Amino acid sequence: MEQTILEVQNLRKSYGDETVVDSISFTVDTGEVFGILGPNGAGKTTTLEMIEGIRDVDSGEITLANVNVHTNPDDVKPLIGVQRQTTAFYDKLKLSEHLEMFAGLYGRKVDPMKLLDKVQLTEKADSYVENLSGGQRQRFSIAVALVNKPKVIFLDEPTTGLDPQSRRSLWDLVEQIKASGITVVLTTHYMDEAETLCDRIAVMDAGKIIALDTPANLVQKLLDKGFKKDVVAVQANLEDVFIDLTGKELRE
Repeated sequence: MEQTILEVQNLRKSYGDETVVDSISFTVDTGEVFGILGPNGAGKTTTLEMIEGIRDVDSGEITLANVNVHTNPDDVKPLIGVQRQTTAFYDKLKLSEHLEMFAGLYGRKVDPMKLLDKVQLTEKADSYVENLSGGQRQRFSIAVALVNKPKVIFLDEPTTGLDPQSRRSLWDLVEQIKASGITVVLTTHYMDEAETLCDRIAVMDAGKIIALDTPANLVQKLLDKGFKKDVVAVQANLEDVFIDLTGKELRE
C-alpha cells in the first residue's frame, strides 16, 4: 500500500504585495519521483525551500515523514537531502574530504568511495570541486545530498545546462536513487525529463498548482479535450541520434 511521506496543505508565501506561492496542496508517496513543473517565476523553488525548512512559511502546513516542518524544522533536516541549482563548496577540500565533513555534520561516518562510485566520480576523489565540469559538479552535489541517507531528496533543476551524455547519466542516477527506496522531488524545465522520470507531476503557474496527475493522464486529458496536431510517430529523436553517434560515455 502506498504511504504518504510528504503532505503540503494550503501553503502560501508572499513578498509584499506579490504572492509567489498561492495556497497550494499536494501529497507525495513514499518511493515515488514527484515532479514540479512550471515557467520561471512559477514558485517552484520557493515551494521546495519552504518544504526543506530553509524559507519561512506565511501560512499552511507541511508534514514530512510525520514531522511538522514549520514547528520542527531542525527535526526535518536529518531526513532530507538537498541539491540546489547552485551549491557552494570549499575550494581546497578534496571531494572525499567534503563527503566526510558533511557526514560529520550529521554525526555519521561514510565511505566516500562508495558514494563517489554511485555518481561515477571515483577517479575524482582527490580532486577539488573547482576542477570539476558542470555535470561532475551536479553529480557531486547529489552525492553530498545522500551522505545522511535521507528519506526524501530534493533536486532543483538538476540537469540545466548539461550536455546530453551528462543529462542521461543524471537520469540514470535518479532512477537508481528511486530504486534504493528514497523518495525524489524534483523541478525541471525539460518536459521529456519529467515524462521519463516522474511518476506524478504538479504543474505550477503564478504560484498555483493548475494540474496534478501522472504524465500519461495529463496527456490523455489534453487529447480528450480535442487537442490534435500533425505528427509523424518516430522511434527516436535528435538527442538519441547524438548519443548514438558520440557514445554514452561521459566526456569530462
